[in-house]
Amino acid sequence: MTPQGNQEPVPPRVSIVIVSRNRVELLRACLESVEKSQGRSTLQIIVVDNGSRDGSAQLEDNFPHIRFFRLPKNFGLTKAMNIGWRAAEADYVLFLHDDTELEPDTVERLAAVLDERNDASAVCPLLVDGEGRPAPQIGNLPPDGEYRPAEVSGPEPFAVSYARGAALMLRAFVIKSMRQLDERYGQFGSDADLAAYIRSGGKEILLVPQARARHYGGDWGAMRHGDFMLGRITFIGKYQGFFAGLNARVAAILGALVSFRWGELRSTFGGQKIDGTQE
Repeated sequence: MTPQGNQEPVPPRVSIVIVSRNRVELLRACLESVEKSQGRSTLQIIVVDNGSRDGSAQLEDNFPHIRFFRLPKNFGLTKAMNIGWRAAEADYVLFLHDDTELEPDTVERLAAVLDERNDASAVCPLLVDGEGRPAPQIGNLPPDGEYRPAEVSGPEPFAVSYARGAALMLRAFVIKSMRQLDERYGQFGSDADLAAYIRSGGKEILLVPQARARHYGGDWGAMRHGDFMLGRITFIGKYQGFFAGLNARVAAILGALVSFRWGELRSTFGGQKIDGTQE
């Protein structure tokens, strides 16, 4: 925030970190929705562009009050999120996918719950589809790639074990206590890892039904399936031990082999993530 006179700068209330790659129109709609947020002047918005080649760079001129980090290539979602949150100045960090659109009051509602609930380390809005119906959001641990809509029975926030990371607000000190998001994860797995870390500390993730985010999602190709399986293997190895992780890798390779999913098999067997890096 801009200081007046000799006053110290006021830190933003919430830092919003958006990672994007080659989805210029979705990113534009996402940023337009964020710009309409209540209390916009108290928000810091950070976009980490993962080496886009579709004209996303031109958006910087259309959104002069948003900070853009332009990476020379695709570093993967998790590493880009780390780059983004390290630039965050607020006590609350909202990770937002570029295929989401927020309601004007969403950020304020989420921050207000963190203000009031010391038992919560993270909060998330209700994800909805284009018609306003609850969208797939709640997953299982270890992650299995299956998500179901949240079961909302009233307006009050309620605890969930694992909400997908399309829109997730955390206390910044939670990430600092981890030092960083685990970059062994590529496109998939860091949100599940955050959920497990929060639960291990005896804290909660609260879903706030009155806060809404429209989530469009997308189709999963072979590389995305392969990256997901690598994330699942990493998660199982981290929380259940080396041999459990090894068994998960063998099961993933055999599953892809018997189903003739050759692209997924190459990714899983070779350990190659969407960003082109190896495990």
